[in-house]
Amino acid sequence: MRFSRRLAVPAAIPTAVRAAVPAVVVAALLSAAVPAASAPRAVAAAPVLTAGSAGGAAVAPGDALAAPLAGGAVATFYSTATSTTGVTCATSALSATVLTNPAAPGSATESLTGLTFGSCTSNVTGVTSVRSLTVGNLPYGLTVSDGPGLPVTLGGGSAGTIQATAVLNSWFGTITCTYQLSGAFTGSADNTAHSLAFRNEHFARSGGSTLCPGDGYFSATYGPVADTSQPGGPAVYVN
Repeated sequence: MRFSRRLAVPAAIPTAVRAAVPAVVVAALLSAAVPAASAPRAVAAAPVLTAGSAGGAAVAPGDALAAPLAGGAVATFYSTATSTTGVTCATSALSATVLTNPAAPGSATESLTGLTFGSCTSNVTGVTSVRSLTVGNLPYGLTVSDGPGLPVTLGGGSAGTIQATAVLNSWFGTITCTYQLSGAFTGSADNTAHSLAFRNEHFARSGGSTLCPGDGYFSATYGPVADTSQPGGPAVYVN
């Protein structure tokens, strides 16, 4: 007697189970063939300083930044924090080079390479005109933070403390007044006007004529701050 090599499906296996076996196999093959969805890539954080828009093109280390006085603003160097007696300059400009610009949140660092003043007058009794107002010991260190209030800190560099010198024509001839920063030089940035504002930064007389006031308080707002290394000189944002 010859036996068949075909194996019969045992009758004990229910029909529904036998029908389900191919579907299970197909599902297993499909799951093996389709790769698992890859995890979403992390979006790189914008740097502290960008040009043209918030979160826009990064301001690169080495870029040159520049700003005039904000529209309608003047730079003042008054004898007290609450007076209006001293020197007023109708023009002023600052320039800086970016040193570091890390991912936000954080602080960008710059080297303030220029701070100039022009068209200056004085209302101090006995002073007939202002020959010049200049700063010394450049460059200065400048830090811009994206923390609350967008704080800005200016400090002396390797050449020494921040210094200001006024040369004045007076009833008594030409007098020179030299001042050095006393305490912190702090201000704030503003993304609406793209500006840097400083208020009542205190300087103490360090040399020159005894006719000079013992103190000077500097205030000015500069803007818009522009990245002049990029085409069109776009405004700078703090992120």
